[in-house]
Amino acid sequence: MKKQTLISLLCAGVLTAGAVTGLMGFADKDSANDVSLMSSKKVELISTSSDIDTAEVSTDGTITGVSDVAAAVMPAVVSITNKSVQEVQNYFSRYGYGAPSYTEESTSAGSGIIIGQNDDELLICTNNHVVENSTELTVGFADGSAYEAVVKGTDAANDLAVVAVKLDDISDDTMDAIKIAEIGDSDDLVVGQQVVAIGNALGYGQSVTTGIVSALNRTIQIEGNEQTLIQTDAAINPGNSGGALLDMQGRVIGINSAKASANGVEGMGYAIPISTAKPILEDLMNKKTRTETVSEEDSAYIGITGKAVSNEMSELYGIPEGIYVTDVSEGSPAEDAGLKKGDIITKFDGSSVTSMSGLKETLAYYAAGEEVPVTISRQSGDGYEEQKVTLTLGAAADYQSQADDSNNSNSGK
Repeated sequence: MKKQTLISLLCAGVLTAGAVTGLMGFADKDSANDVSLMSSKKVELISTSSDIDTAEVSTDGTITGVSDVAAAVMPAVVSITNKSVQEVQNYFSRYGYGAPSYTEESTSAGSGIIIGQNDDELLICTNNHVVENSTELTVGFADGSAYEAVVKGTDAANDLAVVAVKLDDISDDTMDAIKIAEIGDSDDLVVGQQVVAIGNALGYGQSVTTGIVSALNRTIQIEGNEQTLIQTDAAINPGNSGGALLDMQGRVIGINSAKASANGVEGMGYAIPISTAKPILEDLMNKKTRTETVSEEDSAYIGITGKAVSNEMSELYGIPEGIYVTDVSEGSPAEDAGLKKGDIITKFDGSSVTSMSGLKETLAYYAAGEEVPVTISRQSGDGYEEQKVTLTLGAAADYQSQADDSNNSNSGK
């Protein structure tokens, strides 16, 4: 299988800069509101039915025109605006000019697809790179309205994410104007098949392009992660990330994510096959959204020190992106769960983690005593083997008390 090097992701670059307010959602499993992506018809709850219409073009499987697909599906595609804080490396620091890094506030644009709802939320899928480092997230709907959203869960390795908007926040007029996307089957695609792409190109609002499936099963590298994608010549531009790639019955068969942008390259866009994305999205959708931090007396700790494995380090040394564990505290929840020095934590409670600061922010939403699944990569032979462990979070107050006792003992008090 031929590999290609990808030049760019499609999340639009910096549009504006300004003050940022804090807003981030985290999630854990809530089996009472399980959501499943159906291979036909619509995404719907197992326990209840959705009250939003499905974006159907053809009920008998006949091929329709591009305008029919656009009219039917555009109400199921949203724009996403992400206010974020990025850490920027200062290459001049080596010459004595400033600190090694600094933070920069920015606003970027992407797209998303409405794929379901539960009792409390409207659920939207997108790319992880559209929502990463988010401090404030806004979703814009087909009627021009915009609402605050939170990240429900992410999978950085597959560049997927699910965001949620509270149903109580959405007006009746907006609910009447939007639809849930119909999910197709990317395993049935053939080269040369016509497709339609819808997304928030360049952050200007929803636009429609069309083309064909240029190739299937293209294996490429995106920021150190190998992905197998659909190649299309439908115009895919910055801001299209997270938008829909559709067949001519208006069914989602891919999630637009990247393009080749080297000199002399034209018409090489890529989409995540929906059959690949479906089980990942279902896991992310079936989470209980957390938007409030726990009280100080209930705060938790894990008992590790670590450092981030950046994209550059991942590509250079061939190790998974995540948090490299440099030390495990004796008697800590991490030690009890079997974590070891040298392990790389890639997911906490099903969502990707890439830095210690990000893990600490996530941990603020979890109480001591909770059991949390953690995915790690552990060196095995010439590579890394993925393993899953269960952490029972410890009480941060107890940990601090032990640390104080140790310091007093060491100082002779």
